Formats: sequence, structure tokens, C-alpha cells
Amino acid sequence: MNGIIGAVLFLILAPIAGGLIAGIDRKLTARMQGRVGPPLLQPFYDVGKLFEKEKVVVVTAQNFYVVAYLVFIALSGALFFAGGDLLLIVFAFTLAHVFLVLGAYAVHSPYSHIGAERELIQVMAYEPMIILAAVGLYMVSGSFYVADIAATTAPAILYLPGVFLGLAVILTIKLRKSPFDISTSHHAHQEIVKGITTEFSGSTLGQIEIAHWYENVFLLGLVYLFFAWNPVIGVVAVAVTYVAEVFIDNVTARVRWQAALKSGWLAALLGIANLAILSYMMIGGA
Repeated sequence: MNGIIGAVLFLILAPIAGGLIAGIDRKLTARMQGRVGPPLLQPFYDVGKLFEKEKVVVVTAQNFYVVAYLVFIALSGALFFAGGDLLLIVFAFTLAHVFLVLGAYAVHSPYSHIGAERELIQVMAYEPMIILAAVGLYMVSGSFYVADIAATTAPAILYLPGVFLGLAVILTIKLRKSPFDISTSHHAHQEIVKGITTEFSGSTLGQIEIAHWYENVFLLGLVYLFFAWNPVIGVVAVAVTYVAEVFIDNVTARVRWQAALKSGWLAALLGIANLAILSYMMIGGA
């Protein structure tokens, strides 16, 4: 019953929380750049305007792929907050981005195709580290279920510092922040053509933005698991991690896709080294 309640609350509240996080992101970015910035609720206004615009669809298949992307992002988050299997959650999360890539490929636009190719490169960069994070949390808690991981009294961050640092690196990719915003950026910046989302508009683009809000809440929940033994410390750690990501976004320039891929795999190597040391300690302790 608690799992169902958690899933329902996520589906209802995550878009609200995600929109507020996006608003805070814009305010922090503006302050770091010496600007006043938009209102806190500006992301909601923007999405509302997108749904009011005339719906222009280049290819009908776009609608299906975007809806599938939104559904699987929401499903992965709902399973997470329901305390479900972390491996199943990672699978649903990855499948969601496959649908987004297919939506971009469905349009005969070179800009959209380049964005889709870069999105696939990003998946190659971050996916190993997300799987390693799931494995690391299993090694600490003895279970792949989020409910069991959150209930464990062992401070995961003390056993998995390398895994957490690796996750923080790929979190920059997942939040679509500089220097790894190579397929599309969370902010407009100077772009005329916006990568993988170039050929999406109106309500379709609004659905992608809502999916991004769901995704952000889910990813911050994953960060929380490393500090779940103390809820207060967990919330503070999540806030500090996100502010650090915003800071990095504002002080770095976009890199080439080769650097993004290399960074993701180096993060994975850091995670593997951490898990190898932890395995050695556990075998030695046994």
C-alpha cells in the first residue's frame, strides 16, 4: 500500500516539484550572472504557453514516441518512489530515452538527426555509471529494491564515495547542463537550432519538458539514496548536489562529444574501482 501511495504521489507532485526546481535553477543562474532572472513560476508559464500554441506535427509518429517517452520516464520514477526494483527502473529509464531518440529520427531533418546521434552518445556515456550505482547500492544494502536500500542503516556514501562522484559526473549529462549539454541544452543559451528537440513544438515540446521535470525528481531521488540513513542529511545533500550542478553549468563551456563520452567512461572506471575495493573489503571481512 505504501508503494502505491508513493507512486501516486510521485505522478501528481513530481511535475510541480520539477517545475519549481527548474524555476530555482533559473533564479540561481541569473544571480550567478548578475541578473534578476525570471519569476520562480516561469517554467509553468512557458509550458502553459506551449500547450496553447497550434499543434504542428512534422511526422505523426512523433506524437507516439513523445508520449511513450513521457510514460516511461513517469513509470521509472513511479517505480522508484514505490520502492521497486532498481534494475527494472534503470531499464524503463533507458527505454524512455530510446523513444525520444526514435522521435527525433522519425523526422527528416539533419539537425534533429545529429541531436539524436548525440543523445545516443550520451546514453553510452551515462548508462554504465547508473548501472554501477545500482550495483553499489545492492552491495551495501543486500537488495536491489529501493524500499530496502532506503531502510538500511548503513551510510552508503561512506562505502561508495567513488560511485557517488561518478554519479555526480553523469548527473551533469542527465540534467542537460554544461559542459555536457551536447544533444540539447536545458537553457536556450545562444542556440538557433536546439538539437534533438529541434522539430518538436507546441504541446509535444511541452510533454518533453514535463518529462524532464519527472526525470529531475527521479535523479535527485537517486542521489538521496546515498544518504538515506539520515533524511535531514539526505535532503541537504540533494540540495548541495543540485546547486553544485548549477554552478558547474555556469562556469564551464560546452565540450565536444568525445570529451563527454570519455568523461562518462572515466566516471564508470572510478565507480568500478570503488566497487572492487568494496568487494575486497567484504571478502576480507568474511
